Amino acid sequence: MDAKTCLKKLQYVGVLAFATADEYGNPQIRNISAIHYEPEAMYFFTAKGKAFCKELLTDGRVQILGYTKYKEMIRLSAKAIPVSETEQRKWIDTIFDEQPYLSNVYPGDTRLLAGIVFQITDAEIEYFNLGVNPIFRESYTIGSGHITFKGYQITNACAGCGKCLKNCPQKCIEVGKPYKIRQEHCLHCGNCYTVCPANAVEKRG
Repeated sequence: MDAKTCLKKLQYVGVLAFATADEYGNPQIRNISAIHYEPEAMYFFTAKGKAFCKELLTDGRVQILGYTKYKEMIRLSAKAIPVSETEQRKWIDTIFDEQPYLSNVYPGDTRLLAGIVFQITDAEIEYFNLGVNPIFRESYTIGSGHITFKGYQITNACAGCGKCLKNCPQKCIEVGKPYKIRQEHCLHCGNCYTVCPANAVEKRG
């Protein structure tokens, strides 16, 4: 798995959930399908008068979520920025060519008056597959995106008692000095953190 493959899988999903926060800090989410994909970028169309557009222009931070029929969760965290004025028509036409239904929503040149295209070229992508055993997760970046470390790790305070391994749903903890969590199979459930008598498990990030 890699970032390009994750973007391709999102393209197959089609309709994605886009999450932002409004001016009062309240979470907002909507489904978007007016999207064009490049190998390491994403372009999407919305109307200038929508609250979604205002939120993006004010802050820009967005999380995008897709879920495949194979039980794969793909989450993209990024900052969306408007495409330059000189390229707006190019990307609007590209998206409308790929999504013909949009011409029923914004016929003719109404798309140019009403619409705006945002781009995402720098992002963190999290891939999480619940359809395999053990589960598999990994993070990737596009552009200058950076990975945010999550989950748990075992420190040198580990006493080697094995309680973390016994209580791990995915059995992703390896015996050692100290014990080690295989991050690519970790659920981030926190059982190891809860049961460790030596307080040797700490949160990452």
